[in-house]
Amino acid sequence: MSTFVLATANPHKAVELRAVLEDLGVTVLARPRDVPEVDETSDTLEGNALLKAWALVEATGFAALADDTGLFVDVLEGRPGVRSARYAGEGASDADNVERLLSELVNVDLDERGARFATVIAVAYPDGSSIVVRGELEGTIDHYPRGSHGFGYDSVFVPLGSGGRTLAQMAPEEKNAISHRSRAVRNLVAALRIS
Repeated sequence: MSTFVLATANPHKAVELRAVLEDLGVTVLARPRDVPEVDETSDTLEGNALLKAWALVEATGFAALADDTGLFVDVLEGRPGVRSARYAGEGASDADNVERLLSELVNVDLDERGARFATVIAVAYPDGSSIVVRGELEGTIDHYPRGSHGFGYDSVFVPLGSGGRTLAQMAPEEKNAISHRSRAVRNLVAALRIS
């Protein structure tokens, strides 16, 4: 169907994206090692995804696919949002980010911990055109981390309809079937078919 250079330097995201995309017939080329990280200076997921996609087009001359993901917690007015990967500061680990999030929710009841993961995928082409799609997954934030799969906030995010399990308690194939990232990928495939 299509071939894209993957812009992400996050190995966890690359594995998830590759698994879902290749199952849908999209060929994914690895990000060249000599391409530097892109500063995510936009205040939106869409803006950051486009920044990364255009940087890879410029560096490689090939169509590029980039994503940006955020966790939006209702009671925190949408934080950590676009700063999810850096919520506890630049260079923070996943555990640091989860710890900060849970510390901000320490006195918040479970029924008030509504949240959603959102992934935006941008595809940029050498001819200057682009496509941007979005996928979301509704859920709640648990009181403590559970599970050993996944990354980021997966250990505290409980999707609606999951029987109370966090994303990190799901097998990778099960998570990939329902995740915000897979929903964005399916929306991308639909957009590629009609564009």
